[in-house]
Amino acid sequence: MRAIAASSAHSAPSPARQSRKRVPMARAPHVAEDDEMNTRNFDLIALGVGMAAVNAANKCASAGWSVAVVDELPYGGTCALRGCDPKKMLRRGAEIIDAARLMHGKGIEPNDIAINWPDLVAFTQTFTDKMPGRIENGLKSNGVTTLHGKARFVGEDTVEIDGLGQFQANHFLIATGAKPRTIEVPGSEHLTDSTEFMRLDALPERILFIGGGFISFEFGHIAARAGSKVCIIDRGERPLKGFDADLVERLVARGEEVGVQLRRRTSLKAIEKDGTGFLVTVETDNKTRGLRADLVVHGAGRVPAIDRLDLAAAHVEAGDKGVEVNAYLQSTSNPKIYAAGDAADTQGAPLTPVAVFEGKVAASNMLKGNRTKPDYAGVPSAVFTVPELTRVGMLEEEAREAGHDIRVVENDTGDWYSNLRVGESCAATKVIIDNESDTILGAHLLGPEYGEIINFFGLAVRLGLTTSELKKMVSVYPSVGSDLGSMV
Repeated sequence: MRAIAASSAHSAPSPARQSRKRVPMARAPHVAEDDEMNTRNFDLIALGVGMAAVNAANKCASAGWSVAVVDELPYGGTCALRGCDPKKMLRRGAEIIDAARLMHGKGIEPNDIAINWPDLVAFTQTFTDKMPGRIENGLKSNGVTTLHGKARFVGEDTVEIDGLGQFQANHFLIATGAKPRTIEVPGSEHLTDSTEFMRLDALPERILFIGGGFISFEFGHIAARAGSKVCIIDRGERPLKGFDADLVERLVARGEEVGVQLRRRTSLKAIEKDGTGFLVTVETDNKTRGLRADLVVHGAGRVPAIDRLDLAAAHVEAGDKGVEVNAYLQSTSNPKIYAAGDAADTQGAPLTPVAVFEGKVAASNMLKGNRTKPDYAGVPSAVFTVPELTRVGMLEEEAREAGHDIRVVENDTGDWYSNLRVGESCAATKVIIDNESDTILGAHLLGPEYGEIINFFGLAVRLGLTTSELKKMVSVYPSVGSDLGSMV
């Protein structure tokens, strides 16, 4: 079951298959509100046009403020254009391949099923190509001025946009998102990032992912189902550190079954071009060795994309985690400026839903004064491997360290009907419960469609529901949701 650029899954790999040529990504057109740009003073200018900025801009505009947004990239941000949404569309191909394999011998013959990678990439672009225009038109219809170009501060209340000049505002929202972390090793220019990966016109035979986080595991699982040989190197002993360790190990074992190899305690030292591929030098337990790959993908984390804003000119303090803000998302050093999403140093995880509600909270505080603090309780997250790994609330060790008297309900759900039905035996759950209050402190799930079930646990954590209350829910049967009561 290989990715194919022709009709046969059994064809020998062609040179095109190993190509790093990328399918072009549509860019939003350059738009100025008017040729004269007479209006250069606004109540709010949002820097970056991802989900945090869009929500804040629309909220402030609907309240009667004059609002402008600016981005040097097509409107939509990482999630809609370069992350969550297109990634999960690519994952659909992997789901189909995996589902067919799991049902082999159970009535399905999977031998003729394969991923046509160019067609799958084109499918993602049916979504991403339309988004910048839709978002821009939506902003315009709400009275927001849309600007395009690189912006940087030239004063406490002024930015300069390349090609357009200077603009002043009473408030700014910094919502420029994140970018891949810089990896300083010889040959780092040969790294492919996740954005480029999703635009490749073909997948090569051998792919090496750097780092043991979301990007490496999610794209590694997709690539393996598409026929590539996948290796992930991770500096530590434990990948996906934010998730339950026991479930991570189950996922690692499941990945190995389909060709996702993990090398622990392994650091990247150098990348050297070697013919049509690369020779990658790595170090494991103080010993160096070379690994050969046709593509080396950066999955070693992301950092706030704020370095080009010249924050010092606006007296804005920032660190490695982003713009330093108070509990109301206001800059600690310049009261005119707020920050939200991946560009802000907050308690929130780098997730799109967090950026959305932080954008709304920042807008509310700019409009009404600092009254609202973001609520991060019960925000779930997921690694969209196949199957998916999810989490909400505390890990077991975090609950114990916080002094809770807990009970841990663990289930191997691989033989439960909802998983038996689809042939998946790799499924398990771990729920952390406070003995005194009977409330959910944390839930950790690995299995098909558990990305939906974790939302119920997120609601339980957010509202303080007890396990008794959760068990009262009457679900459609048979459905994955009907397993919820048995998980606690």
